[in-house]
Amino acid sequence: MTTNRRTILQGITGAAVLAPYLALEQAMAAQATTAGNPGPANPSPAEQKAMADQHMETMSRVLGPGLWGQEQIAMLVYPKFTALDLVGPHYFFACLFGAKVHLVTTEKDPSPVMSDLGLAISPTVTMADAPKDLDVLFMPGGTEGTLGVMKRADTIAWVQDRASRAKHVTSVCTGSMILAKAGLLKGKRATSHWAVRDTLEAFGAIPVDQRVVKDGNVLTGAGVTAGMDFAIALTEQLRGRTYAEALVLQGEYAPDPAIKGGTLATTSPPVATLMHDMFAPLAGQFGALAKS
Repeated sequence: MTTNRRTILQGITGAAVLAPYLALEQAMAAQATTAGNPGPANPSPAEQKAMADQHMETMSRVLGPGLWGQEQIAMLVYPKFTALDLVGPHYFFACLFGAKVHLVTTEKDPSPVMSDLGLAISPTVTMADAPKDLDVLFMPGGTEGTLGVMKRADTIAWVQDRASRAKHVTSVCTGSMILAKAGLLKGKRATSHWAVRDTLEAFGAIPVDQRVVKDGNVLTGAGVTAGMDFAIALTEQLRGRTYAEALVLQGEYAPDPAIKGGTLATTSPPVATLMHDMFAPLAGQFGALAKS
């Protein structure tokens, strides 16, 4: 496969999701050459275009009408957010052909923002410059960082404004607390991290003990790793089941943890009690913001 051909294919698709397909094709071409069949090592422009068209025809046939889109997706990034809340869903969003993902910083300029555990993420735009009309508005969670964002009038006002026109208002983990503080979950069924989920009630929401909860145009995911389940559910809403299935396979999402658990009910009593008591003060801090 020549560099020109790779450029043409990537230009036509405009998404990183095709990269594994191109790598597989390159390996097959190398194998064919080794077997004594050199193949079109230097295809003409017409051959390049024909092969690109064939790839796209196959993808269109298998993935259906959801193959292409023009979604505007805004993911809020703020100091001390939880990185996995953001990175898991971002993988799926960034693999949507034609979609534009904006990493929106709460700060004055798009300098790298540090997560709660020290992982830096580079935003792409400030709140002021982010698109006004969105298909997806997304909030990641955190602890101290999320509490800080909930106290910022400018950020809450921005969330309220963008949510008023967004087709999908979404969150993972304590990101739902930001939506709740903005008044977007009143009367809505929603979830959050188990440690603070019941606190949603103080904001007028209806807490639900599920990994992913949909109520109208609001989609919320539970704690941290539930972001993957959330992202798959939203991908299916945006592009259909086949597209979502393809990304699940591409990401090899087939959880089989060495330790089964992840909920209070499935964790050994001593550990569950320890963790519950450790996070209890945090729930109180979130609850207090419902009155401020």
